[in-house]
Amino acid sequence: MTLKAYLVEDSPVSRENLAGFLEDVADAKVVASASTEDEAVTWLRLHRDDWDMTIVDLFLKRGNGLGVISACRNRAPHQKVVVLSNYATADMRDRSSRLGADACFDKSAELDQLVAYCATVHPSHG
Repeated sequence: MTLKAYLVEDSPVSRENLAGFLEDVADAKVVASASTEDEAVTWLRLHRDDWDMTIVDLFLKRGNGLGVISACRNRAPHQKVVVLSNYATADMRDRSSRLGADACFDKSAELDQLVAYCATVHPSHG
């Protein structure tokens, strides 16, 4: 079953590349995307059950990914929040994790780990 991914990424090029990559390699379909914190939080509030994994970049056009992670706190048990950032420092990984992120990957070096992680997430049936 295909994983429904929600992308929060402010770079159109990164968003497009990541969407193609996820669909080709991780059996995931990008159901929607946002480039700002407000846009992401609003979409998540209106589409509670429409995603299995939210992939969040920490630095956005307006706001940041930490606010998006916080907005996902009251999610279903199968829903996962993953940080994908060029700033996946130990401190950022720790902060993301404390806010409720399930995993954190470096955008430039850990895409294989992201794919492996996607394979462990079980999509909702419906």
